[in-house]
Formats: sequence, C-alpha cells, structure tokens
Amino acid sequence: MTKFTNFLGALIGGLGLVAMSLVIVGTGAVAAPSQEDSLIVYDAQGKLKQPDPRVFRKWVFLGAPTTPNGLNNGKANFPEFHHVYVEQKNLDAYLKTGTFPEGTMLVKELTRVLNPTFPDGSRKEPSGRGFFNGEFNGIDLSIKDSKRYSKTNGWGYFTFGHHPLPYDQWAAEASPTECASCHQTYVADTDMTWIQFYPILNKKNPGK
Repeated sequence: MTKFTNFLGALIGGLGLVAMSLVIVGTGAVAAPSQEDSLIVYDAQGKLKQPDPRVFRKWVFLGAPTTPNGLNNGKANFPEFHHVYVEQKNLDAYLKTGTFPEGTMLVKELTRVLNPTFPDGSRKEPSGRGFFNGEFNGIDLSIKDSKRYSKTNGWGYFTFGHHPLPYDQWAAEASPTECASCHQTYVADTDMTWIQFYPILNKKNPGK
C-alpha cells in the first residue's frame, strides 16, 4: 500500500510539473497585441511610438483616397493610396454624436500606386485600366487630445516616413504647417476630418 501511495504521489507530482511547464511555455510565447491594447504610447520627449499594423489593420477600414502623380503633373502632394483605419468604439461614438471622442486615433497607412504603365500613372489589369495598390510606403496618423494639442484644434499629427519599409519607430509631432493648418483651413467644422472622402462618416446611418 505504501509503495502504491508513493507511486501515486510521484505521478501526481510529475503531472504538476508538466502542467507548470506548459504554463511557462505558454506565457513565454510572443503573441500579437490585443486590439484592446492602446496604440498611443509616448516617450519622455513626447515622441509617439509607431502603431502596430497587426492591431490597427483589424480596426474599421474607412476608405482609401488617392491623388496619383500621373494626374497631378508628376507632383502630387499625396501620391499614395491612403488606407484609413479607426477603432470600432470610436466610430460608433462618431456616428452617434458627429464628433470623435478624446483618445481617438486615425491611422493612415500608405501604399504606392502599382507600377504605372500609362502616362497618367494607371495600368491595365484583367479587371480593366485603373490605379492599383502597390508597395507599402509609410504611416501617418492623428490623435484627438484637446489638452495636449490645444494649439491645433485638439488634434496632433504624426508621420513615420513616406518611403518603403522600414519606417521610423518613433515620431515627433508634425509642425502645424505640415498637417494641422490644412485641416484647420478646410475641415475644422467636421472635427478636423475629411468626411467627404469616407462614406461611412459622411452618412450617419450607413446601410439604413
């Protein structure tokens, strides 16, 4: 009986070690950040950390305007596609109130126009002639924080580079002349957002 008891105790102890090992291995795995994790992280100098694409690409996609070089004498200010994302909770708040809540982040992921073959920058694909997404080419974003960005109508603007990967890991707030002044001039009455480019925002009750 004593031998059986010792054997049983050893077995239970062994199973416990296995379970503990599984927990240790499990917690040591590197997982993608949760969508609930905040992407707004500043350093001591006020620079913003580059947001994780694995997170913001799961947010709500608002739209992708583009003004190709080929249609702007080769000198478009924003020649890429601008893929704009926002968290669901902040979109829901906007649709109810017409303004974004404090802490909203709008992420703009840029892609180049895919290998133009015509003078206007377009190309031909099986679906027809047009403009198609090419390589990633940068990340811009804006954050609503009325106290921190009181001088620019409550929004701060950041860019992590307009070029192929990799991008800068940290970015200082863009000067007002780079981004905010244009928003203040043209879209100050719509919470500093170009809602005319995004049907989801332009129509308060999409799908109804």
